[in-house]
Amino acid sequence: MDIPSIYPAMITPGQGPRSTLKWLLIIIGVLFLVICIFSVVFVISETQHPGVKVIRMEGTLATGDFTSDDSVGSEYVGNQLRAAADDPTVDAIVLRVDSPGGSPAAAEEIISDLNYAKSKKPVVVSMGDMATSAAYYVSAHANLIYADPDTLTGAVGVIWTFSDISGWMNQEGYNVTVVKSGAFKDMGSTSRALSPAEEAYAQQIVNESFERFIDDVTTQRMISRSDIADGRVIRGADALKINLVDRLGNLNDAIDGAQALADARK
Repeated sequence: MDIPSIYPAMITPGQGPRSTLKWLLIIIGVLFLVICIFSVVFVISETQHPGVKVIRMEGTLATGDFTSDDSVGSEYVGNQLRAAADDPTVDAIVLRVDSPGGSPAAAEEIISDLNYAKSKKPVVVSMGDMATSAAYYVSAHANLIYADPDTLTGAVGVIWTFSDISGWMNQEGYNVTVVKSGAFKDMGSTSRALSPAEEAYAQQIVNESFERFIDDVTTQRMISRSDIADGRVIRGADALKINLVDRLGNLNDAIDGAQALADARK
């Protein structure tokens, strides 16, 4: 028969509730520190050049501070360029371009911010599927341009499209009455064709915009005007031959090139 002890159980010093909580907190702290270290190591291993900031300009260009699946605003891209330019932890910038172009005004706004960034650190363009028209206008201002062999680029030019559905409207019995203050006020209305004077004026605007565009591009890139004046789309491999781009390569190649430019400045 066991006789119950009349003596209380002995308590080992340091094993009370407060001591247990202290050790629990220490263990949690150590685990947190280990997780942080592994996270930092993972990020560094995943980013070959952590000093290179990649900014994406994807979709049709328009003015404004926005981004969507198929378009991007000039302020949105420009703000990122300026922020990277002013960030002391960023050595160089890669602008990843995948855009068919868009508004000349949007391109001009982005170019202003790109030039600001370029005054502080290298800016390299990496072209994806497409970098045409206004998207090439922006790209031409970078320090270096990379494209894939089958990237579609070029298409240097300006286009303004007008639609006339007056024939269909007449068939359906639609009538439109316009009261206007000037002869050109309803220019571009779909309810009628352009007048000869309106068409001449539209052509004047397109020509002036195109001259600004092609003069800037040929100055930035030292390209022969005759190679691009017809507005055709050009493959990346062919673009290299006429100095539209500098090198063939993907985004990683562009990142390497941007880091090399940054290292050369130090």
